[in-house]
Amino acid sequence: MGFDLVESSEDLEAWAGGLDGLFGLVAGRFFRAEPRRRARAYVRGLLAPLAGKNGWTLAEVAGDSTPDGMQRLLNAATWDADGVRDDVRDYVVEHLGEPGGVLIVDETWFLKKGSKSAGVQRQYSGTAGRVENCQLGVFLAYATGKGRTLIDRELYLPKSWTSDRERCRAAAVPDEVDFATKTALAKDMLGRALDSGVPAAFVAADEAYGQDYKFRSWCEQRRIGYVVAVPRSQTIPLSIDGDLTQMAGARRADDLVARAPEQAWKRRSAGPGVKGERFYDWAVASLYPPENAPAGWGRWLLVRRQILTDEQLRAGAEPELAYYLCAGPPGTTDADLIRVAGTRWAIKECFQTAKNEVGLDQYQVRRYNAWYRHITLALLAHAYLSVTAAIAPKDLAAASSRSPSPRSDVSWHL
Repeated sequence: MGFDLVESSEDLEAWAGGLDGLFGLVAGRFFRAEPRRRARAYVRGLLAPLAGKNGWTLAEVAGDSTPDGMQRLLNAATWDADGVRDDVRDYVVEHLGEPGGVLIVDETWFLKKGSKSAGVQRQYSGTAGRVENCQLGVFLAYATGKGRTLIDRELYLPKSWTSDRERCRAAAVPDEVDFATKTALAKDMLGRALDSGVPAAFVAADEAYGQDYKFRSWCEQRRIGYVVAVPRSQTIPLSIDGDLTQMAGARRADDLVARAPEQAWKRRSAGPGVKGERFYDWAVASLYPPENAPAGWGRWLLVRRQILTDEQLRAGAEPELAYYLCAGPPGTTDADLIRVAGTRWAIKECFQTAKNEVGLDQYQVRRYNAWYRHITLALLAHAYLSVTAAIAPKDLAAASSRSPSPRSDVSWHL
């Protein structure tokens, strides 16, 4: 609920009161009154219905004649952006947290000109599906039945940057910042969330993270379940004639699925979308259990199959398949795995709303720390939108003041 959705003066007062409550939580991260006031004006500008949200437009909303103050907030003022990030995460957990929450990892791109902005280069963006001159940010979202929002961020620095320390220094990248893969950045963010007590039962991620066995092993060691996409060529550990205590080699995911009996497929919803429930056919197979997880944990292959229309069937079309490797504690059901797989889309929605509504990608900075500062304030604004979508602003303002088949390679869940 931004300025453009406020319908009355009473609603506006409640909306502003809720935002004041949120800023009360982060106020201690700003060590002087001027940057604290400036940050509040910056966030109010991000939430305003502006066509563009850059230094000039945000300054105009704040009543400034130049963008110098806003640029100083991002580049030079003394304040703790990581502390604000932590406070925003706690705020989200307070209002949206549920024990069955899902932590979702993904990346998004920020199109840039030139070569001086920290981390920029021509690189492939999975979001765009092509090579562009851009920065890539790796993000962590938190999704529950109450809502979803972004709670952490890391800027990906390619090796071309971390191997050129002079270039890094020109963009104010600290000397201690070394190359880290996107998977390593994801584990850093997940570790912060888990260490802080974010109530979550599963991690969801796309193929870029799911096919990395080190990432899956890390999740198992941290005792967090996962439902991660993998390519059709992913090797799947097999058991002997359905005996999950004995491992017997491996086979490609698509080869296993080709052998699945038709009765293994069940039509289930992956959750609501913009056009209603999203139905697919799903199959689940039990696998040899994960070695790095606690005793009793299970591992599964989850497969999603597209439902073809009559017209597509008549044309001889083949349904698209998506593959997921999953792990979870005792009691994990097929429905749990399907729910988490269907939740992964939530981070895409977060990227879209954060870019469209709070200017996540509309910054004009080159320095490493300035990127983190803008993104952190955009996360704060997006979290407020997400919470007010779940909780009426009046209430928020008040709260602020207070069995296997025989001879099969895997055990399909028939």
